Amino acid sequence: MGRRWPCAAGTFYPADPRRLRDEIEAALGGNGPVAVRPEPLPGPVGAILPHAGYRYSGAVAGAGFRALAALGRPEAVIILGTNHTGLGGPITVGEPGTWETPLGEVPVPADLSRDVAHALTADQDDAPFGDEHSVEVQLPFLGHLFGTVPLVPVVVQHLGQAAAVAAGSALGSLLTDRPVALLASSDFTHYEPDPVAREKDRRALAPILNLDVAGFLAAVARYRVSICGVGAIALFLAAARDARLLGAELLAYRTSGEVAGHLDQVVGYAAVLFRRVDDVA
Repeated sequence: MGRRWPCAAGTFYPADPRRLRDEIEAALGGNGPVAVRPEPLPGPVGAILPHAGYRYSGAVAGAGFRALAALGRPEAVIILGTNHTGLGGPITVGEPGTWETPLGEVPVPADLSRDVAHALTADQDDAPFGDEHSVEVQLPFLGHLFGTVPLVPVVVQHLGQAAAVAAGSALGSLLTDRPVALLASSDFTHYEPDPVAREKDRRALAPILNLDVAGFLAAVARYRVSICGVGAIALFLAAARDARLLGAELLAYRTSGEVAGHLDQVVGYAAVLFRRVDDVA
């Protein structure tokens, strides 16, 4: 891969490191630095997080990252991003190398990225990532909280149930008992009136909280829910089930209308945390 440069710095989030840290701190709650548990994660953990501009979805993402920070430091992060460009195959894993961010470099290790690609039966190719923001926007939060954490970037196109379950189950088995954070990067309903978006997202979130891949895909189809990361979420849910991340909790939900003040066409954002049931107090 070599070096991958940011495509969303200066648009989705500030390119200046000081302004970026200030914006992240505000998104995390704005009451001083977030307490990061210094111990490693006890095992795998998962989260669904939004990837819009920080002005709109930052507070929702911040709720998810604040919860992750309280659980411990991951040894690596796998991000299942939305494939907005259509480049690559159904599932594509980034090649080894380095991703640049305003807060420093993020390594993509050869061994773990190869293992993830093998589990997902996916090609390794950088083409889908050059102009794709869905993985990138998560990295400043991770760098701010944890410093340098190895990354495996993945982008996922729409998947049917069988493909999502097969790939997700293999990935979940790979993660069993490993202190790795698995993130699915997706926004929810796009450009619907606020009440419509909230109702559609409620119908999609119900099976998500039950880790029900079939129910999630059925709800998306039946109610025409314009979630951009349908494939990423379906794959994530299957992986979470196999990794025994059965303790699901909706941490935050809002729409862009709450920020912009325009309620006729909004985008929905959700943060959902997934933990081992034994780890849930």
